[in-house]
Amino acid sequence: MGNANGGGAPRRPRPLSLALVLRRCAAALATLVFVVLANFFLFRILPGNPEKTFAPRGRNADPETLRQLRETLGINDPLNVQFGKYLQQLAHLDLGWSWSKKEPVLDLILRGLWPTVLLSGTALVLASGIGVWLGSRAGWRYGSRFDRWSSNLAVTFYSTPEWLLGLVVLVVLSRFGLGAGGMTDPRSELPVWLDVLRHMVVPVLVLAVVYVAEYSLIMRSSILDERRADYLTTARAKGLRDDLVLRRHAMPNALLPTVSLLFLSLGFVVAGAITVEMVFSWPGLGRLTYEATRGPDVPLLQGLFLFFSAAVIFMNLLADLLMPVLDPRVRQP
Repeated sequence: MGNANGGGAPRRPRPLSLALVLRRCAAALATLVFVVLANFFLFRILPGNPEKTFAPRGRNADPETLRQLRETLGINDPLNVQFGKYLQQLAHLDLGWSWSKKEPVLDLILRGLWPTVLLSGTALVLASGIGVWLGSRAGWRYGSRFDRWSSNLAVTFYSTPEWLLGLVVLVVLSRFGLGAGGMTDPRSELPVWLDVLRHMVVPVLVLAVVYVAEYSLIMRSSILDERRADYLTTARAKGLRDDLVLRRHAMPNALLPTVSLLFLSLGFVVAGAITVEMVFSWPGLGRLTYEATRGPDVPLLQGLFLFFSAAVIFMNLLADLLMPVLDPRVRQP
């Protein structure tokens, strides 16, 4: 990989300093602490009766449900005692009890996690590869017909809501007897894995189109920033083909913002795409979140909020630690 200064052999990445790693970890831990505090106090400072805030169906909850809720949450205890119990539960990975599902919140999250990761993760893998290729080609051939068409399509799909795109695709496919919802069909004679694959094609396509547009635009912008750099001029002067200059020199440096976006997207993968999962009846965390808001099932919402936030914080930490390895220029003194 050519370095940004143009001459000399590529430098071997140096390991991160312990001080830098500790600073990044401390920042991530501080963010997680803030999320835990917000997750606890947010639902307890809402106006009205706190019992009915946490109870399913709100004011229609029966007295026995409210009594059980008071015992479980310790609402009559002082706030500091409640917070201590909350921290103790988190230390034991206890996210509470779902009133609408009648199950532990952690069990519900773990059950919905792998369908969401399967759906969103597959779309993200496909989109990152296609989007990087499209964006790099469009930026390298700035002003060409390929650049104009790909950029216009990327902006269009990036601006289109996922749920609207999903509904359009579902309506079009329904005319051909396709686009069945859910994850499996009990009446299907196909093997389970093949039936799951058949059901995930359309929602993955919808998600991938939006993700491709995002990665394409980011990669195009990065290539435009790099294409006039001195080290690329030096590479061309050495007689390298234009495609080699792009692949070996421009893309490695232009990939840095895309790598950061990729890790951030991985954190949001566990949250799923709520609208797409609802449109296609996909049994993941996105649909679980929607169902929790209808109750409202506050313990389940609290657990999902904390789980999603922790995933984003962890992936952001990995990106913060990886970026200085890929590019020493972003290291802090």
